Amino acid sequence: MNKIVRISRYLLPFKWNLILSISFMLFTALFSISTLALIAPFLNLLFGQTELVTEPAKLQLGMDSIIHFFNFKMSEIIIFKGKVYALIFVGLLVLFATLFKNIFFYFSKFFMIPARSGVVRDIRNKMYKKILNLPLGYFSEERKGDIISRVAQDAQEIEISIIRSIEMLLKEPILVIVYLSGLFFISLELSLFVLVFLPLTGMIIAWIGKSLRSTSLKGQKKLGIIISHIEETLVGLRIIKAFNAESKMSARFESTNSLYTRLLVRIFRRQQLASPVSEFLGVTVIVVVLWFGGKMALEGTGSITPSGLIAYLAIFSQIIPPSKAITTGYFNLQKGMASADRLDEILDAEVTIKDKENAISKVNFDKIVSYKNVSFRYDNELVLKDINLDIPKGKSIAIVGRSGSGKSTLVDLLPRFIDVMEGDILIDGINVKDLKLKDLRKLMGIVSQQSILFNDTFFNNIAFGLDNVEEEDVIAAAKVANAHEFIMETPLQYHTNIGEGGGKLSGGQRQRISIARAVLKNPPILILDEATSALDTESEMFVQEAIVKLMQNRTSIVIAHRLSTVKNADVIVVLDEGRIVEIGKHEDLIEKKGGLYKKLHKLQMY
Repeated sequence: MNKIVRISRYLLPFKWNLILSISFMLFTALFSISTLALIAPFLNLLFGQTELVTEPAKLQLGMDSIIHFFNFKMSEIIIFKGKVYALIFVGLLVLFATLFKNIFFYFSKFFMIPARSGVVRDIRNKMYKKILNLPLGYFSEERKGDIISRVAQDAQEIEISIIRSIEMLLKEPILVIVYLSGLFFISLELSLFVLVFLPLTGMIIAWIGKSLRSTSLKGQKKLGIIISHIEETLVGLRIIKAFNAESKMSARFESTNSLYTRLLVRIFRRQQLASPVSEFLGVTVIVVVLWFGGKMALEGTGSITPSGLIAYLAIFSQIIPPSKAITTGYFNLQKGMASADRLDEILDAEVTIKDKENAISKVNFDKIVSYKNVSFRYDNELVLKDINLDIPKGKSIAIVGRSGSGKSTLVDLLPRFIDVMEGDILIDGINVKDLKLKDLRKLMGIVSQQSILFNDTFFNNIAFGLDNVEEEDVIAAAKVANAHEFIMETPLQYHTNIGEGGGKLSGGQRQRISIARAVLKNPPILILDEATSALDTESEMFVQEAIVKLMQNRTSIVIAHRLSTVKNADVIVVLDEGRIVEIGKHEDLIEKKGGLYKKLHKLQMY
């Protein structure tokens, strides 16, 4: 119930749509029952069950007054025009009421459609914002394909299953209540008898839908795995082909897809029980009503007449469609709750890295970055241990070491992609946790080993994250990054689309676009995370030249495997198993006997 209330809150911006939709549904119900309720008195008049009314009565609000007025008018038509003409008149009245009933029904749906679509839009917007705000560590434990499935498929399932079910549960009971009111008006005894069967019907439906939610949850999770397989295949297609692994990957996908199909079969079979079960139960009740009501009418033991029984059955038959809709809505609600559970796993995930209250604004870097007794662990594994390091403004600091020594983790702590668990990181004496996140990250430019580019133009990739950027500034940044020449050779130059992830460019070209992006941002602190390690010699030469220009007059933190690229750094920090084991200039470290830096340097020289 709490989830339904939570999801219903997304409907609040569309409250007027809901009010209009429900109002039109009420008119639909009134026009539907109006003619059915008048069938009994008309049949009584037509077949002589009651005397014709020849004296008009004063028209007042109330059912008795309305029926007397109708009987008087129908009696006039029968007396002056004949019974056949009266029959035609009633037929036209039914046709007129049905026309307006369907017009109001259409407008009831018309005003609800923007609400259904808007809720999905708002949920997706909220999901996307939450994904942007979650720490990077969250995504290391989640499949990307599964997250995509939640934003795309599960959000849509909310509209298909839950919002439409809420719509049914808001509007269909109106029809049921109006029709039940008509039934009680015709015969109180018979209606009380009918109500005995409703709890039994509800129990049967609840029993069928009990396991639908859990089965649907398994199905949605399996769909997330399928999308993850597709995403991994697209990313790794080159390796799959190179290792002749097409058959293995296909078998893996088919196995998961088959399991998902079996789950879908179970879900849909159980879901499709809703309509036939509710219809069968409805017809069962009609048969019982026909027997019990017919017995009352024939024996004269109740207040209902034969014509009244016909009207009663006509109205009761109209209860079946909305009752079926309510039943279907219940089943869909159970199915949709599985998707709501999956969305909540992301929406309720804790955002651990955020601005603290009264966070400090800082727009300049003036003196020094300091790591004070910093430690960090992933789960139970200690990755950094008691790190103490000062990085003065304007200096270049190189961080080297074996793979897995903690180099990238050390750097990721500075812009708070992850947070320290012990110790402090200070910028000009202020703890980074006390700074506004946006201000902190504005102080830094990052060029990583993997060039992160977007399916957009050169211009928009270089100007990414900045507002009101002039083309001259973008061109100037591209020239510094040695990217201007190859950009100008493309058909639309700076407005050429570079493809998914920069797929139309070489590795060196992609990296130079990343460097141009950092140049345009013009940050006081520059972080280079193995920016040249994945490049060939010629590309590395161009990129290295661009990096040298980029590092001028900036505080630089450089992570590198190739020690030849950092020998000119002001300070080289050597990490091993999460600890700083050596620190100094290239010349000093290369002379140190038994030192790790000397060992690594020697290995790379051969």
